[in-house]
Amino acid sequence: MQDVSSLVAQAREGRPRAVARLISLVEGASPQLREVMAALAPLTGNAYVVGLTGSPGVGKSTSTSALVTAYRKQGKRVGVLAVDPSSPFSGGALLGDRVRMSDHASDPGVYIRSMATRGHLGGLAWSAPQAIRVLDAAGCDVILVETVGVGQSEVEIASQADTSVVLLAPGMGDGIQAAKAGILEIGDVYVVNKADRDGADATARELNHMLGFGEARGPGDWRPPIVKTVAARAEGIDEVVEALEKHRAWMEEHGVLAERRLARASREVETIAVTALRERIGDLHGDRHLGALAERIVAGELDPYQAADELVAGLTES
Repeated sequence: MQDVSSLVAQAREGRPRAVARLISLVEGASPQLREVMAALAPLTGNAYVVGLTGSPGVGKSTSTSALVTAYRKQGKRVGVLAVDPSSPFSGGALLGDRVRMSDHASDPGVYIRSMATRGHLGGLAWSAPQAIRVLDAAGCDVILVETVGVGQSEVEIASQADTSVVLLAPGMGDGIQAAKAGILEIGDVYVVNKADRDGADATARELNHMLGFGEARGPGDWRPPIVKTVAARAEGIDEVVEALEKHRAWMEEHGVLAERRLARASREVETIAVTALRERIGDLHGDRHLGALAERIVAGELDPYQAADELVAGLTES
């Protein structure tokens, strides 16, 4: 058993091993998870969480690395959660700690962690909210969350980040992909990366045109900016940081940041509660009551909704 209070104290001092152990407890759904979350609760709420999403190949990892460099120049501590597809063999993250971010490996002001989705859809790992809380409590000023890059199921990042950045690249059909994936509804800042390629201006124009057909915005509403970058050369990255800071300031001024964080906490509580209920239902799979309900459905004596009501009633009474 880990000494949670000692790990939290060490994480607050910026010791990467302590942060790693805390996140491992989160990912492994350790029996100590409740103790960890209770210890972290008073220490959170200070980090600015930025989500980066987009189709595979648009340069998410390169852009994330460039943003880390930009924020470090400002003297800010940065945490990175790079969510990778799960290995079908070990269940771990396929890409490890991201070779593209190796430049920051020796920087004590940067913590990088790859997390496996472990079959969770939506482009994020199921434990991402708790891992974000660990990095927040560990003193990170900015937390960058990079999603898997699986296309149309990535929109979940909007529910976990304060600001969502959607990356596109010319020549990849991203305009159509954006419309299909619904990312035109979640982006707070849009980045057309690889802007040194042909078609970058056309991609930005198409994106601007499509955003114009989006939901109606009032005079004081936020209009997502479109920034062109060449992340591999750090071109345009300062403009992305500026756009992020403007969005943060706008959210604070209009109370949107507090609303998003409240909604995030509500979803997290709901997810934990639903997971607990599923585990209890799972315990009933070999139970005679569940089997009896299934037999009555097959016999036409009950419909599935009536059976589910009886099951829920049984869970409530137990």
